[in-house]
Amino acid sequence: MVRRRKVAVEVEEFDYGGLKMDSEIIEEDGHSIRILLKDTDRASVNALRRTMIGDTPKMAIHRIRFTQSTTEEDGVIWESVGPLPDEIVAHRLAMIPIPSDGAEFHVSDECPQCGDMVESQRGCPLCEIIYRCMVRGEPEGRSVKASDLEVLGDLQFSISEEFEDITITKLYTGQTIDFIARANKGYGRDHVKWQPVTGISFYARQHAVLNDKKAAKVLWSLGLTIKEKDFDKNGRIEDISLIEQMKKDLLHVGPSTDHGREFGDAITLEDVPGEFILQYESDGSMKARTIF
Repeated sequence: MVRRRKVAVEVEEFDYGGLKMDSEIIEEDGHSIRILLKDTDRASVNALRRTMIGDTPKMAIHRIRFTQSTTEEDGVIWESVGPLPDEIVAHRLAMIPIPSDGAEFHVSDECPQCGDMVESQRGCPLCEIIYRCMVRGEPEGRSVKASDLEVLGDLQFSISEEFEDITITKLYTGQTIDFIARANKGYGRDHVKWQPVTGISFYARQHAVLNDKKAAKVLWSLGLTIKEKDFDKNGRIEDISLIEQMKKDLLHVGPSTDHGREFGDAITLEDVPGEFILQYESDGSMKARTIF
């Protein structure tokens, strides 16, 4: 069972590139997060969403050098071949979440140590993480996983235990894979492998309004989650979690249901001016809160 953790955070002002809004983290669940944004408009929230997708840098494997070899041991010929082309292996490696939380790396073309070099020669401890992988196949098959990537350097950049089971390829007797992979910092606008967020969306915050108590009894009689007592003395619900449940309950009395005509507009949802809820998941390379 997934346990969801409600987070109480004081509202703080967020300012990025001229975008100003108040923000409050209302829920965190693993890599998922929901944030309430206030004193803003739809265009500004969408600009924030696009920035998080395309302009928030993270680390990802960008260059790979495969070693081609053929050796013979105990009568078995070992060749650096496998069931998948190198291009497919490279693509899978690029999508593995590389630890980027707290990683103070430079974008390669802006690196103070090697940024002036041609692209093929760039690469230093200030702008890249290097991984080595060398695996041999087995008679019953040997899955090459993300855990087989050995970081050369600071162990804090080892692949997270959570993603160690990501399968890259599978090898059998006589097959080997040997490569050096280099992770660089980049932006999602250049390639999706550098995009730190997934499923990012936003919607207007809403309040529920009780317009007709008599007609609303149709909903109460169904024995669902929201009850009449959940409304305040003014006939409103403002709590975000209750509103989410109210949306689900209203599906049972909507226009396309048997109760639609009798229920009518007994309860309606109205947008709160200037308030939006932003929700997304981290790809695992960094905390969702860090991305924000």
